[in-house]
Amino acid sequence: MNRRSGSSPRHDPDRRSGSSPRPGAGRRSAPGRFAGPRHDDLRRTFPALEPREAPDGRFAATWWGNAWVEALEDTALDPARLARGKAYAGRGHVDAITVTPGRVVAYVHGTRPRPYRTEIRLRTLGDDGWERFLDEVAARPDHIAALLDKDVPHALEAVTGLLPAPGDLVPDCSCPDDGFPCKHAAALCYQSARLLDEDPFVLFLMRGRGEQEILADLTHRNAARSAAEKTSSVPPMATVPARAALAPGHALPSLPPPLPAPAQPGRPPSYPPDPHAPDPLALDLLASEAAARAHAFLVTGDDPVAALTPWQDAVRLAAAHPGSGLTASTRALYRDLAYALDRTPTDLARAVAAWRQGGIAGLAVLEEPWDPPAGPFDRARPALLAADFPAFRPWRNHLSTRSLQLRFGRDGLWYGYESDADREDWWPRGTPDADPVGALTDLLGH
Repeated sequence: MNRRSGSSPRHDPDRRSGSSPRPGAGRRSAPGRFAGPRHDDLRRTFPALEPREAPDGRFAATWWGNAWVEALEDTALDPARLARGKAYAGRGHVDAITVTPGRVVAYVHGTRPRPYRTEIRLRTLGDDGWERFLDEVAARPDHIAALLDKDVPHALEAVTGLLPAPGDLVPDCSCPDDGFPCKHAAALCYQSARLLDEDPFVLFLMRGRGEQEILADLTHRNAARSAAEKTSSVPPMATVPARAALAPGHALPSLPPPLPAPAQPGRPPSYPPDPHAPDPLALDLLASEAAARAHAFLVTGDDPVAALTPWQDAVRLAAAHPGSGLTASTRALYRDLAYALDRTPTDLARAVAAWRQGGIAGLAVLEEPWDPPAGPFDRARPALLAADFPAFRPWRNHLSTRSLQLRFGRDGLWYGYESDADREDWWPRGTPDADPVGALTDLLGH
């Protein structure tokens, strides 16, 4: 963490001249939503929040507010500093908070008379990430309604990774403490979670776009989608009055042809969080999977996952979920799937890497050693030696060094694996190749 020398805050245009107020002095609570003067759509300043001790130790009340706090806590090097930062936040030591794209800034009062200038930095979303997010929101009226009601459906986090993962938040402070984070940065993080609870558009601003820009974009997309739906609507079917259909001797017309299959699966409803209900992200994921399977069966007459075992299906579900097990929602998904099948999250993460490497064949290579017949397997070692690669020791369908491994699959492809030296902790890496030299070259290039 970069530190600036001295304990006096730098000049900041957000701070008025004059002496610094004492912690908690002269503050008024803002009723309802947090509000503050808005200079433009990309800059919001919120007045200092009322002191508040969290009785259960949690500053945030929403799943996204808690995910924000977890992102910093998961990489903190000193729990004691976090505890002091939480106490500072609870006692109201954080002054007005200014949020701009990629930055959260405030003055935090410590033990010295003058407060410290503290900030938390995070990366903004790129244009592609915003396009995915806005497309997903515009496609579902319930998502638009949820955002307008200051709620964030779990499904939106799964689309773009709006919430920070461990290591994404970078604290900085003018205090002399070189902890990561210092207690002042921790206090700012905890207070920022309260802002996110009240208005998720603060999170969107942190990620790079203001509320008015987002709402204008959603309005435009919603209008375009409505116009497209009107032009592509299915013509009404011919009807028969019930009186005529039930008249004696009336011949009923033949059934109309079936409606055409939709271009894509339907979307599940938004599941609000409920402490007594299953995880809404899991419900959304399972409902989406059911819709996709039903659509595939309707179009092709075949269920693409009917032949999978419960473990293979769990790996497929986890592999299809965005992220790599780092976000809070993805960690929960991995944990629950692994627990349901008496596996560990590490087992599942390794299996997901194999699935992403080669699908069901890649998973079989990970889990099923076998004895290949003479032929391609026997020719692999001389080919590797001729290409100036180190000598590999064979075991069944494996060729290994201290840290590299090639596995020969029943599909005739070579799969690369890697481990720390002499650890026997092999993880799938690289792209399968029919040539062992090509598979190893790709593995070393990753």
